[in-house]
Amino acid sequence: MHEFLAGARLLGGGWSWWRRRPGAMARGLIPAVIVGVVVLAALIALVVNLDAVGDTLTPFADGWSPGWERTAELAAQGVVLVGSVVLVVVTFTALTLAVGEPFYDRIWRAVEQDTTGTVPEGSTGVWRGAVDGVALVARGLVAAAVAGLLGLVPLVGAPLGWIAGVLLTGWVLAHELSSRALVARGLSRRERNALLRAHRTRALGFGVATQLCFLVPGGAVATMPAAVAGSTLLAQSVLPRGAGAGPVPAGAPAVAESPAGRAGSAPLPLPAGDDAERR
Repeated sequence: MHEFLAGARLLGGGWSWWRRRPGAMARGLIPAVIVGVVVLAALIALVVNLDAVGDTLTPFADGWSPGWERTAELAAQGVVLVGSVVLVVVTFTALTLAVGEPFYDRIWRAVEQDTTGTVPEGSTGVWRGAVDGVALVARGLVAAAVAGLLGLVPLVGAPLGWIAGVLLTGWVLAHELSSRALVARGLSRRERNALLRAHRTRALGFGVATQLCFLVPGGAVATMPAAVAGSTLLAQSVLPRGAGAGPVPAGAPAVAESPAGRAGSAPLPLPAGDDAERR
């Protein structure tokens, strides 16, 4: 539980960059607003037509008694809604990261500069973002399918599906949001997977906290800049000891927590460039 809460606090650390780098964080809202409007419109359209969706998916219940027919329709609607919310969150994140690459690159660089004193020089360009975005949507489809299937379990399906959806999506979000800082240090997808699996509880804490913020109306838009900043802290906290901003040494031992991700650590002093950034 300590590691889970430490991961959640990393998202809180990401929010602190509104004070340190307000200009970069505010610009990070722009792509989130654009994508948020599109995704919200799609979700509203689904909710409006949910009755028709439930009816279409349950033709087998047409001959049942009215009560059981309605129960089958509601179960189908619940499965579709749970899976859709999971997919919407993942799709929103993937599209926002792709659209907002220049904005979020600025946030990531600011966090790296403030916490480590340097910025990794590995490639984190548009093509890398596009590939990771596709991978994120693919993982989201799997998470949505699993959550939807769990929603079919009698009696406990709905809460079970929601819990599974939050956990699975949280893991996906932690993995993909932290990829920028890890790729810049020369880590392959396999190496990134291994690092996060070694700190699975902390990554889940960060991802679940981010996912829950996304579920609040308007929360996804407001949280994206903080999630990018917090995911950079997450990446730093799982890196091998002494990795710094350069390539990670092969076989180096992992640290439990970096100064950037340490719960309750004192705020770092602001660099001289922050005054200009605020303007």
